[in-house]
Parts: sequence; structure tokens; C-alpha cells
Amino acid sequence: MDDRTGDNSAISRKGFRSIVRGALLLSLVLALGTSGYMAIEGWPLLEGLYMTVITITTVGYGEVRTVSEPGRIFTVFLIFAGMGIMAYTLGIVAQIMVEFQVRDLIGRRKLGWKLKNMKDHYILCGYGRIGEVIAHELKANGIPLMVIEQDPQCKEKLRSRDIPYIIDDATMEDVIIEAGIMRAKGLVTVVLSDADNLFITMTARGMNPDLFILARADQVATEKKLIRVGANKVVMPHLIGGLRMVHTILRPAVTDFFDIAMQDRSIELEIEELKVREKSRLNGVRLMDSGIRQDMNVIIVAIRDKAGDMSFNPSSDVAMEAGTTLIALGPAGDLEKLKHILRGD
Repeated sequence: MDDRTGDNSAISRKGFRSIVRGALLLSLVLALGTSGYMAIEGWPLLEGLYMTVITITTVGYGEVRTVSEPGRIFTVFLIFAGMGIMAYTLGIVAQIMVEFQVRDLIGRRKLGWKLKNMKDHYILCGYGRIGEVIAHELKANGIPLMVIEQDPQCKEKLRSRDIPYIIDDATMEDVIIEAGIMRAKGLVTVVLSDADNLFITMTARGMNPDLFILARADQVATEKKLIRVGANKVVMPHLIGGLRMVHTILRPAVTDFFDIAMQDRSIELEIEELKVREKSRLNGVRLMDSGIRQDMNVIIVAIRDKAGDMSFNPSSDVAMEAGTTLIALGPAGDLEKLKHILRGD
């Protein structure tokens, strides 16, 4: 699994060049043999080619015509040259096949080792356009993940990005088990079929009641069903895309701001959610007394309490209690500093 597409490509290019070289040498021997018989024996093209082929392949069909003494001497040299070229070409083909089989076997063993040692990871079902974006962002943020994708054509892309994967059907229970469902932190299902997303969600929830499940839906009715069978959150891409386009028209400045804050990695500004822990020195401290705004140049946009209720633009008198989550906006370095403080590091 740890082999890289670059390595495979290098093998493929090297093997391809060797095969082409062997094919060219073989073609050269065929051309020389055919032209030699035509010149020495006066045979037509087809008979010269036929005699050359049965000579270098040593099939032993016999001579098509009586060969003269110069022709027999030429045949001896042709046999040695042809057999060498044939052995070289067949050897190259066999070597490439063995190399790929060995690498595939090693890859499966390494994947099995990774699966056994992976925990607190996210299982991503589906590596289409949406799944690819999710995988990229999770990996960029250092979050371990395992991809389950049915299309074998995604294998090389996943290998090149060093993302562990299983090429199989995510709706099958044994595949979910192989992906480490009992040790996983969460599951994201974004396959194309609403029915499959529903089945995957239901299966995963039955196997791991504590799992966080994020599911994709295309229909409003499916959203309700996904929540009913165990999804924690449901996202409807077409709805989000439509609203985003409308907001771009109605509130372009707001849209640009969130694009910068959420997507532009060239600037320091970020939006982050930070949880208050019991041992944090800010546990029970009011916002006005925390020094967050003054010392770290961070703005608290909202606070979510333990029950999940969100309070936007909280008052400075609000106390930060353990278990609440702060939605903070500010430079990446200051947010990281605040994260450590809220964890009590």
C-alpha cells in the first residue's frame, strides 16, 4: 500500500522501454532474415518471412523449400540471433509481471498492517468529486482516514497521495469491519446513491453506536431517513451549492470574506472551533476577563453550549464553561495558542 505511483510509473516506463527495445530487435531480425532468404534463395516475401519465423521460434516445421549451402549457413546465424532476441524479450515480459506481483503482495501486507494499527480515524465511503475534496482536506489537517471506493481506477490516485484504501463495496458489512469501524472516530459516506448512503449509515451505526456519522443526501426525504437511522449530520451538496451561488449574488462581500477565511491558505486568518476543557485556566472565566481579544487578537464569533445550542455574538459577561465550544476567528498562530490554553496544556 505504501508503494508510490511514481515508483510504479518508473517501473512501467523502464519495462516499456525494454519491451520496445526487444520488439525493435525482433523486428530487425525478422526483416534481416526475410530479406536474407529473398536475396540468397530468391524466395518471395511471404516464404522468406515464414521461413524466418519458424527458424527463430524453432518450431521445427521443416524448410519450405530446399535450402542451398549459403542459405543453411545464413539459417544457422539466424537461429542464434533470433533465439537470443526472443529469450531477451520474453525474459523482460516475465520480469515485469513478477515485479508487479511482488509489489502488489507487499502492498497488501503493508495495508493489512496499517489497518490493524489504525484507530481514531475517519472512514470515507466514496472517492468521487466530493470524496476527493474531503480526503484532501482531512489529510492536509493531519486527520487519519481510510477510503473505501468501488472503482479500481481510483487506486493509483489514492496510492500517489499516500491514502490508505480498500477497493470494494462499502455497503458490505465485512468491508466496513476491515476498514476498522470499531476503532474509528467517524464515518463519512458520500457515494452517489442515496439508498447506499442510507444502508451504509444504518450498518455503521449498528456496529458502533458511538461513531460520528456524516452522510450525503440528494433528496430532502432521504435527509430525514438518514437522521432516523443514525447519521449525526447530513449534507445536501446541491442545496449548499445553490445557496452559495445566491449568496454570491446577494452578499458578495460576505462570500468573499468566508472564502478568504476558510479556503485561502496564503493568509493567516482562520475560523476554528475550540472546546473548553475542565483543566483550562479559562474554565469559568468571563469573556471580558479572559484577555482573548486583547492578548491574542482573536474574536469569539459564537459559543455552543453542552446541549448544542449556538449563541452568536456572545456578551462579554458570558462565562466559558467546560464542555462548551468557542467559534473563534483570528490569525492561525493565535488560534493555536488559544487551543492549548483551552485544553489546559
